[in-house]
Amino acid sequence: MCLQVIGKVRLALTPLEPQWANVPLHLTARGLTTTPMRAGQVAFEVVVDFIDHEARIETSTGQVEKIPLASRPVAEFYREFMSRLRGLKIGVEISTTPSEVKDPIPFPEDTVHATYDPAWANRFWSILTQVAFVMEEHRARFRGKTSAVHFFWGSFDLANTRYSGRPADPGPNADLILRLSHDAEQICAGFWPGDQQFPQPAFFAYTFPKPAGIEAAAVQPADAAWNTNIGEFILPYDAARLAGDPRRALLDFLESTYEAGATRLGWSPDLVTTR
Repeated sequence: MCLQVIGKVRLALTPLEPQWANVPLHLTARGLTTTPMRAGQVAFEVVVDFIDHEARIETSTGQVEKIPLASRPVAEFYREFMSRLRGLKIGVEISTTPSEVKDPIPFPEDTVHATYDPAWANRFWSILTQVAFVMEEHRARFRGKTSAVHFFWGSFDLANTRYSGRPADPGPNADLILRLSHDAEQICAGFWPGDQQFPQPAFFAYTFPKPAGIEAAAVQPADAAWNTNIGEFILPYDAARLAGDPRRALLDFLESTYEAGATRLGWSPDLVTTR
């Protein structure tokens, strides 16, 4: 929830880009960052440090405000964070309702969520970092339009998306997020820690629009498979972690699931460089 507060500041202060490319956070050597933003005459960024366990607001004039990441209600973090922004003359209005979570509680009212475990926060960030290195290898081979390897604070996933350049129809029942993200033909893959529907960490991959018969595609490694409930290819994190060569296992998953979608949608083979 604290990352959602910070992410919504980025959403509010940056120009809207296709497929929400201005929304995600980006990895650093110590955690995550919004990258620089501007509010009036103030340039600043918010850095989330999972080594010292603090959120820092750093301005181009050298001012730094530090907010501890600790076990306390989200409402308290929200009030302190917004107060520190105001103290730096950074004016921003954000949506205070969390995104992409079940039964959202507005930040100012959230006294329910109050747990922060430094060891597990650091471990999660360490996993994101190691996964990102492999995903960037995969990303580098694509000649077409591709997103960065970035972290979505709503769905809590590290993801990279490749695009064919053709439009797509998200459908009449799509919500705002899907209307603006699924308006282009794409193949996406990434890592996320799981949720109520799939309560374990995993790598995922999907193609949109979903090609007929893709669920029957043979993908690698052997532990990867189509998950009917989610409607995506899944490789359990533990299966990759315990593989003889985890890097190779993940690359095989990323490349084979891409091939399954690209072949069925008729993407040019020239979009991917040879190894």
